[in-house]
Amino acid sequence: MAVHIVKDLGDATQASGSQAVDRALLLLQITGQAAGRGVSLSDLIAASGLGKPTVRRLMLALIRRGLVEQDVATRAYHLGEEAYVLGTLATPRHGLLEIAADAVVRLAKASGDTAFVNMRRGAAAVCLHREEGSFPIRTLALETGAQHPLGIGAGSLAMLSALPDAEVEVVLADNADRMAADYPSYDAALLRSDVAATRARGFALNPGRIVAGSWGVGVALRRPDGTVAGALSIAAIDSRMQPPRDAELAAMLTREAREIETRLARRMPRTATEDAR
Repeated sequence: MAVHIVKDLGDATQASGSQAVDRALLLLQITGQAAGRGVSLSDLIAASGLGKPTVRRLMLALIRRGLVEQDVATRAYHLGEEAYVLGTLATPRHGLLEIAADAVVRLAKASGDTAFVNMRRGAAAVCLHREEGSFPIRTLALETGAQHPLGIGAGSLAMLSALPDAEVEVVLADNADRMAADYPSYDAALLRSDVAATRARGFALNPGRIVAGSWGVGVALRRPDGTVAGALSIAAIDSRMQPPRDAELAAMLTREAREIETRLARRMPRTATEDAR
């Protein structure tokens, strides 16, 4: 009996330890999503669903490891120096911005409109960079660091549409609450329809659904193993995104996307899973 009790206690301790790690990483992700503005303790509590003592304890642990720092004036939490170092070390394998930056500049220059590179982050899309074109009228499109649920916006929709159907459904389920709260004009049925239209058209189109008059086209970026890494997109006022120009812009995006994918293939070694296929 004593053996079983010790085993059970050991299992409980292991579960508790892994739970603490999961919670700490969740708080780190929430802090990262706040980008440059920082995140308050109350916001961390609300976003994580954890109690105040737990959040404070875990944030102190992250601060000790240099992954998080706290502004002495505002008390807001920001990603720390060690998070930057880890991100830099991951660049050779996951540095999509480093690989795609010159393409975004070319797209903005050639189109005259605003070009973006986005990356997938689970069920969300993150804008890594935006480059303004020369056209004097610009749209109120997403800013660098902005995040949307997959399917919201042209680049984000391109990523969602490039996923297998089963994964699309997982993403829609994961985003259901946020969609209902922040994007009431969208629902799962509409996004399924958008995915089907994107696949048939060959590129994603956002007809001013997020900001009236701000249209966008997007194409997905894939890793060597076929998984979705991110997307390229262009946003413009609606009058500059009508046929046939929308398809012409999509063709520009596709050419740049194929070049980026070639560079990704050179940077990212094949995985053991791929080699086993």
